[in-house]
Amino acid sequence: MNKSITLSKISGIFIVNLLVFCSVLIFFSEETFAQDTESINLYDLQNNEIQVSNREMVFENSGDKKYISLSRNRGDALIWLPAEEFQNGTIEVVMRGIDEYQRSFIGIAFHGTNDSTFDAVYCRPFNFLAEDSIRRIRAIQYVSHPEYGWEKLRTEQTGVFENKIIDPPDPKGWFKMKLVIDDKTVKAFINDNETPSLVVEKLSDRTSGKIGIFVADNSGGDFETVRIIRKYYK
Repeated sequence: MNKSITLSKISGIFIVNLLVFCSVLIFFSEETFAQDTESINLYDLQNNEIQVSNREMVFENSGDKKYISLSRNRGDALIWLPAEEFQNGTIEVVMRGIDEYQRSFIGIAFHGTNDSTFDAVYCRPFNFLAEDSIRRIRAIQYVSHPEYGWEKLRTEQTGVFENKIIDPPDPKGWFKMKLVIDDKTVKAFINDNETPSLVVEKLSDRTSGKIGIFVADNSGGDFETVRIIRKYYK
């Protein structure tokens, strides 16, 4: 009888200790975080001081949409947004390109320092629905300037930093690109697809910086809104 009581007490103590251990393990293994959201209607920035070099910028109001339109020109161009520095979280942009070969490179720059130092993900709409399978797998691209442009990445790490679009949208229509940045990992989603079209490991050691609209060489583009969700680890 006494032996059974002793075993029962030992079992009870063991279970209690196990539960405490598991609770502590869960507490320390789960990172807690806070987040805040900022939405920018780009058309409304006409009353603020934003500048773009190497492009003409027009504020368009078509009735159902208000947006900014960038002219086409040689060389890359950036519009740094009047937003707080970004580290981790989500960046969404609603944009529109054209279905003209080598004439549409549109996206978002992040962790930017200046016009020559930034990371970016951009789309090539003219490759979304291309009949050539090689072109289709070059529909979305990650770069990290100044060291890792698209040519260097394609030559040295073919197929790693560019990919096809899953369920590609109309290359002449509006679409949403969502970037999810978590320390060194960057995921890019198109529209509301739950599967990322691109997943890469960041090549720069920058952990925070500015956010901007990005267009590449010989490209213009239309941009409606940018939504930023910052994620802060506690």
